[in-house]
Amino acid sequence: MAQAMALAKALNLSLRTALDNDPKVLVMGEDVGKLGGVFRVTDGLQKDFGERRVLDTPLAESGIIGTAIGLALRGYRPVTEIQFDGFVFPAYDQIVTQLAKMHARALGMVRLPVVIRIPYGGGIGAVEHHSESPEALFAHVAGLKIVTPSNPSDAYWMLQQAIECDDPVIFFEPKARYWEKGEVDPEGIPGPLHAARVVREGSDLTLAAYGPMVRTALQAALAAEEEGRSLEVVDLRSISPIDFDTLTASVKKTGRLVIAHEAPVFFGAGAEVAARITERCFYHLEAPVLRVGGYHAPYPPARLEEEYLPGLDRILDSVDRALAY
Repeated sequence: MAQAMALAKALNLSLRTALDNDPKVLVMGEDVGKLGGVFRVTDGLQKDFGERRVLDTPLAESGIIGTAIGLALRGYRPVTEIQFDGFVFPAYDQIVTQLAKMHARALGMVRLPVVIRIPYGGGIGAVEHHSESPEALFAHVAGLKIVTPSNPSDAYWMLQQAIECDDPVIFFEPKARYWEKGEVDPEGIPGPLHAARVVREGSDLTLAAYGPMVRTALQAALAAEEEGRSLEVVDLRSISPIDFDTLTASVKKTGRLVIAHEAPVFFGAGAEVAARITERCFYHLEAPVLRVGGYHAPYPPARLEEEYLPGLDRILDSVDRALAY
């Protein structure tokens, strides 16, 4: 039976379900046990499942991921937490040179079912290294799967599916949306892990987004509707692989595409989307594919982040530009 809950609570319930269903699932990270995580996503799990299933680790991200790789080789399914997006880089070597490559290096004989949970994105007034969006750095690496939910239902089900996956999954959680509520039905699987979803039908332009920007995209569609414009909103959900078939079908219908994300536009995920859709839909496009995102600069202090993050005005400006062609 569906029930309303916050995105963080949906993640907690998803982890609890996975721990219940499979004794090989472990949760590990900095302060995930007694504290319950800095965002309380793992609250109560160590109390109910014990310190052998929910492990507080040292403040050493490289050690967390290295240990998870070893556990996966021994048949476990570790779910690791990186406290904040900007803290993942000490583990980047382990992720890129070991986790992503071991399956291919072993000619398919080794599987590494490791999930790396990373709260990402801005909008919470945090200090340096707490509001970044590094998804493109991981999407460029073959051997990793990259997904991000935008609502509590997807948070619950996509985490379940990521844990069940035999390949390493980077699970980006939009921290600014942790406290937003939505319906979660533990009985109704919403679809494949890497499938995009049309979350609002439209006819004039396709607006694609993922993670924290999906709500902003829906708000932009509502604002555009007041001016007589019909925007179709597509939640990509997965960044690697990307469901280009769903997006292509939408763009062939509308003839225009704007892609929005918090990460810098330069070499961001939107660049790959723009290139692929241009290749697939060239004769259907009535305007260039436009991108909206952060600036090519280090993430600013909290008092300036509203100027940095793409909001309604920047999205609607791109919509106006695309529709002007």
